[in-house]
Amino acid sequence: MRKQYKIITILLISVFIGCKSNTNSHSHDGQESHSHESDNTSEITNDYFGNYDLEDEAYGTKTRVTITKDSRIMVTNSLPNHETGSFPNPGNPNSISAKNKTYTFPLNPIYTGKSQWMREPGIALNGIKFEPQTAEVVVCETGENYRVEAIQDIIDLGLDFNHAHVQPTGEYHYHGTPTSMIEKFDTGEDIVHIGFAHDGFPIYYSKSGKYKPSFALLDGNREGEDCTYDNPKEHLDIAVGGHHDGSFGSDFEYVDGFGDLDTCNGIEVDGQYMYFVTNEFPYVGRCVMGEVSSDKNQGGPPNSQQGGGRPSISEIFTKMDTNKDGKLSSTETQGPLKEDFSKIDINKDTYKSIEELEKASKGNNQRPQGGKPQGRGN
Repeated sequence: MRKQYKIITILLISVFIGCKSNTNSHSHDGQESHSHESDNTSEITNDYFGNYDLEDEAYGTKTRVTITKDSRIMVTNSLPNHETGSFPNPGNPNSISAKNKTYTFPLNPIYTGKSQWMREPGIALNGIKFEPQTAEVVVCETGENYRVEAIQDIIDLGLDFNHAHVQPTGEYHYHGTPTSMIEKFDTGEDIVHIGFAHDGFPIYYSKSGKYKPSFALLDGNREGEDCTYDNPKEHLDIAVGGHHDGSFGSDFEYVDGFGDLDTCNGIEVDGQYMYFVTNEFPYVGRCVMGEVSSDKNQGGPPNSQQGGGRPSISEIFTKMDTNKDGKLSSTETQGPLKEDFSKIDINKDTYKSIEELEKASKGNNQRPQGGKPQGRGN
């Protein structure tokens, strides 16, 4: 009897020591592991404002964040730590691949109150970038150009259930609410920390939709006839007439006080400024309100609209310049630009330069017309 008691005691001690030795290894669903500075941490951290490692063997995710005196430095292979849709797919011909990236965020962000448009406003905690706008454009023979929103019902851009898809470079990126990623970082509270903007301020998501955007659909109807959308694999005739339904960025306008959030989808909560990803337009803010380094500052927004508008001259030029030689031939030019080729070709060298397009645009007091997008997955 005493011998049996001794054996049971030894077994209990072994189990206790075994459990004790595993208190520094944490997992989400048996896949995701986090390591922390403290050897005493016995629960998965809810604080992603400090140093952290995020690795997921199932998806290949490797993201490390290190805090220095003035910066938050993220080194990542840009692979998501969650389930995604199937890629390639009929609307998105690209495959997800690892991309080694390093991002540096100010540790002590400075709020300026002056919005700066950014194509890529921030990065999720798992290393995936937020890039809400697209480069897809619907072009009308009557001169109108409409930038297509990623979340719409006109053109299939191959978004998955995370409102994300893949660029030709292989980068998986979010255009809207990153559903699966939010589930991974959900701590049970309404407000979920999901990333950092390039100005250093945090990005959150409210599960209850507590904070509402301040963008509203425009009244009236769109104009444009004989409108088309093109990419290397398809040509679509698009009817743009009718009310502004949110299919294009220019369907919206910012209305101060219409919602809770500012033009960059930000707000001050308990004395701290932060951004929110929302289920409504603009989904992810298209600008930042804090100071950003010169290499992050991506210039002004298309058509000077924070919500996203018509493509700029340089964007249309880039889309039409299919051979990337820095000039447009008559065969590359589309729409009314093709019809006015001789007028725009000021130096009569049988090519159009971006400078000639800009001069023609200023002379007509309107944007150039006829750009055709050449890619997908923006």
